[in-house]
Amino acid sequence: MQKYKYLSMFVVLALLLAACSVPATTEPTQIPPTPMPTEEPMEEPMEEPAPEAAPSIVDIAVEDGRFTTLVTALQAAGLVEALQGEGPFTVFAPTDDAFAALPEGALDGLLADTEALSNVLLYHVVDGKVMAADVVGLDGQEVETLSGKTVKVMLDGENVMINDATVVITDIEASNGIIHVVDTVILPPADDMADAEMEEMDQTIVDIAVSDENFSTLVTALDAAGLVEALQGEGPFTVFAPTNDAFAALPEGALDALLADTESLTDVLLYHVADGKAMAADVVVLDGQKVETLLGQYLDIMIDGDAVMVDNAMVTVADIEASNGVIHVIDVVLLPETRTIVDIAVEDGRFTTLVAALEAADLVEALQADGPFTVFAPTDDAFAALPDGTLESLLADTEALTKVLLYHVVDGKVMAAQVVELDDQEVETLSGDNVMVMIMDGTVKINDAQVIIADIEASNGVIHVIDAVLVP
Repeated sequence: MQKYKYLSMFVVLALLLAACSVPATTEPTQIPPTPMPTEEPMEEPMEEPAPEAAPSIVDIAVEDGRFTTLVTALQAAGLVEALQGEGPFTVFAPTDDAFAALPEGALDGLLADTEALSNVLLYHVVDGKVMAADVVGLDGQEVETLSGKTVKVMLDGENVMINDATVVITDIEASNGIIHVVDTVILPPADDMADAEMEEMDQTIVDIAVSDENFSTLVTALDAAGLVEALQGEGPFTVFAPTNDAFAALPEGALDALLADTESLTDVLLYHVADGKAMAADVVVLDGQKVETLLGQYLDIMIDGDAVMVDNAMVTVADIEASNGVIHVIDVVLLPETRTIVDIAVEDGRFTTLVAALEAADLVEALQADGPFTVFAPTDDAFAALPDGTLESLLADTEALTKVLLYHVVDGKVMAAQVVELDDQEVETLSGDNVMVMIMDGTVKINDAQVIIADIEASNGVIHVIDAVLVP
């Protein structure tokens, strides 16, 4: 029995092995070959375009449009090339609005003073590239600028302050540094500005003109007229100084003729100088008024929009202070009136009867003299309004005619503003008799005659036109 038991176990084991074995007729599995890729022509690699050079700090300022004044200032100070250098620099850049907020005349004064302008601009530049995150880390510290002076960095809430200026835009990157936009022009410490002002104040008007190549023609003219010493005197004087371009714009030959005629040249130059020191703020207050020059003739001051006009010249730079006054730069040479009172009356056409009467009384030469005189000039209509036969009688009686004509002339030059101050007063005429000056409803009356046109200036006085003949 035991023998059969082992035999049956052997049979079962054999059957199990047979079931797990691979049949002899089964072929081995074939792995299909990997297909070869189709060959295509190889493309040549594309060339990458060369990267554009990043703009410099100056390039960005020029292109932006908010920094036109800054760019102008950099050009005026000769700093453009420096800020296009490798750097790197950190620039705190004031906007046009920041420059516009400077006190009146301050920007013009800086543009006219290259040294002071350079100091101010370099006070906005720090060596190295300081990003906003770095600036924040400098809270409460002082940072040296390229001017040699330091600015103080402060955090005020979320704002970064550079001295009194707020950083309004940060991290404008350039090829040679970084720009942070500020809302205020940063000015060097007061003592530095005071030192610069003191240095400038040591110079006379002539010294400043000599040191500025834009006034070389003016200096030549002052020298030719013998006025250099006068304008180096104590003063103070206010000089409206024409540039070389202004002199060059005179009619051909005019400048040469002036330089050859000392008397006329002196008159022209003195017509550009007023007694006293009138700053830009004072000139603006004089809108519509007249300023007396050292020649004795008057300049008309007018405000035309943002421009200050002196006669037909525009003030282009104001308030260049000197030890003995102030210079305002103008773009036109001012020419004084060279015609006498008689010349103007003859040329005008409204005073033919007056001219005939002056000739009949032999007063033409007297009214062509130096004077100065103030003439209340009746028009032809005023003479025509006399009672019938009156004019003819006067023309036939030289003594009476002379007395009437001299009754229209006052010694000295009395402008309209001064006439107004004479309200209800009597003024002596060259006839020896007085006329009464009265202000009535905004009009000036001389006896019963009304002044209808005032302040026609002549080389030897002034004419006020009246509508009636004054009878002694």
